Amino acid sequence: MALARQAPEFAPYVDEHGPADLRRARPRRTHFAELARAICFQQLAGAAARTIHGRFEASLDGDVTPAGVVALPVETMRAAGLSANKTASIRDLAEKVLAGEVELDRVAKLSDDKIVEELTLVRGIGRWTAEMFLMFQLGRLDVWPTGDLGVRKGYAVIHGRADMPAPKALEVLGEPLRPYRSLAAWYCWRAADTQL
Repeated sequence: MALARQAPEFAPYVDEHGPADLRRARPRRTHFAELARAICFQQLAGAAARTIHGRFEASLDGDVTPAGVVALPVETMRAAGLSANKTASIRDLAEKVLAGEVELDRVAKLSDDKIVEELTLVRGIGRWTAEMFLMFQLGRLDVWPTGDLGVRKGYAVIHGRADMPAPKALEVLGEPLRPYRSLAAWYCWRAADTQL
């Protein structure tokens, strides 16, 4: 694999975990539905998030669209288990897409930085959520989420460091990993969970 040739310290993790899976084994959703899902899952454990997201999707008969969300009563969203903040965030996303402020139909043509800039206009979508969207929805190979604790921890494990690099330091440390920083991040997550 190119990353292991470029950065040999990753080779044991590539051997152990096989090819990085940025597309995840889960249903493909529209960009809007995936961002709504990401908002649902923020700061929740997996099972609870899946339950709430399932109820939210069911309230829209599985058709998660901006128009559907705007037409859905707030009370219905709250009854699905969404907090007031998450309800407001998903509605803000829907309204901004409908108003053309966030153009998800052309997002794949934009640079990573432009996508992050556009998505973070939405209430409740920060840099981390935008970076996860780039990596796992759009399959972008050169995203480096330096604020992610797992990436920082995994980088320290892979490089035999006693301390995790700070986000600013990790930004610089990631430069030699271009253009495969998304793959490097994936292996950092594996390393954070499994020390060889």
